[in-house]
Amino acid sequence: MRAWGVAACAALLGACSSGVVPAGRPATGGATPVRPAPLPGGVRQPVAATPLAPAPAPAVAAGVTTAAAAGLVAGPAVQDLPVTMAAAARALGAFKLSCATLLRRTDATGLTRGEDWRPACTAAATTQDRDASSFFARYFETVQVADGKAFATGYYEPEIAGSRTRRPGYEVPVYARPADLVDVDLGSFSEALAGKSIRGRVEGTRLVQYHDRTAIEQGALAGRGLEIAWAADPVELFFLQIQGSGRLRLPDGGVMRIGYASQNGRDYTGIGKLMLDRGLLKPGQASMQGIMAYLRANPEQGTAIMRENKSYVFFRELTGPGPLGALGVPVTALGTVAADPKFVPLGAPVFLSMDRQDANGLWVAQDTGGAIKGANRFDTFWGAGDDARAIAGGMAARGTAWLLLPKGTLARLTGN
Repeated sequence: MRAWGVAACAALLGACSSGVVPAGRPATGGATPVRPAPLPGGVRQPVAATPLAPAPAPAVAAGVTTAAAAGLVAGPAVQDLPVTMAAAARALGAFKLSCATLLRRTDATGLTRGEDWRPACTAAATTQDRDASSFFARYFETVQVADGKAFATGYYEPEIAGSRTRRPGYEVPVYARPADLVDVDLGSFSEALAGKSIRGRVEGTRLVQYHDRTAIEQGALAGRGLEIAWAADPVELFFLQIQGSGRLRLPDGGVMRIGYASQNGRDYTGIGKLMLDRGLLKPGQASMQGIMAYLRANPEQGTAIMRENKSYVFFRELTGPGPLGALGVPVTALGTVAADPKFVPLGAPVFLSMDRQDANGLWVAQDTGGAIKGANRFDTFWGAGDDARAIAGGMAARGTAWLLLPKGTLARLTGN
């Protein structure tokens, strides 16, 4: 699970050639993220766009768990992609932050090796924003994973009312990771379980499931000194847990930034889909804003619905730059996407051509998410504030995705 954030919309519901447009050339296909007019309830009305078509290829076969095994197709030349100079500059900044980790981490996709990224990372260190477009065109090629058909949602850094101490109006605890929460790497017990892990707690001589959301909210962790803060609104805290990180606006006007510390190991249940299936929401109401409105209007039933999501997130205070993504570096508004690290090398640039304009453009995969699984599945990061919340809360875009990998990667993998 990613260190910062869980998909805003997807988590609730369940869930040619490549290239950058050179300076002076008009971008097409909605490469510039736009901020359209808001709908009632705070969701943004999307501006439609026509995605670029992927190359013909089969979808990911059943049982395939990495990009290398999913099938790869050459994409368009980087210089042919409709990317604005501003988007290229944002992606360059995010890529620079990712390089230190890119060079040393093992790529779970099977596509790249640490040394593959060294030429681009060395060049990026001295590349100015004005030269970002030519940088990506010089050092990268595009690769389509399987059929390239992409789905993108959005997330943001929420801000809710909170207090460092319990006081009237601030009664909802924000918990740190408990000491008795145990992480178990199953791969250390059996090669057949490599890459799998579970969380739980020790009870006598047995490892059992950790307390679920209901037990925690009913006091299973009370009195243990785990409260790092207190929130004013349980619904807002629930959604902050879905995002995985955020800001607490303190009574004195100050801000306390909190980030993902761990999770209780219970499966995640998207309450938006659950509510749709039960007829509690109508089609088109299952945005974050629509769900929150229902929970507030029906507090007793709303509490019961939220508790059907047994997953519970623990936090820590963030005192440095942030919010941090799964790579351990700050994520970039309009520049970072979360992706499945088995299908996208974390730190790699990604070009999205989608059916809504604001999701289009060049992004960098710096994060992961519990609902972000499989090939060509992405979660776009929009920053903080009301505008970010309005866009992320209603983001659901479909189209085409291409990975930007160091030149020569596809030839090495395919032997061509």
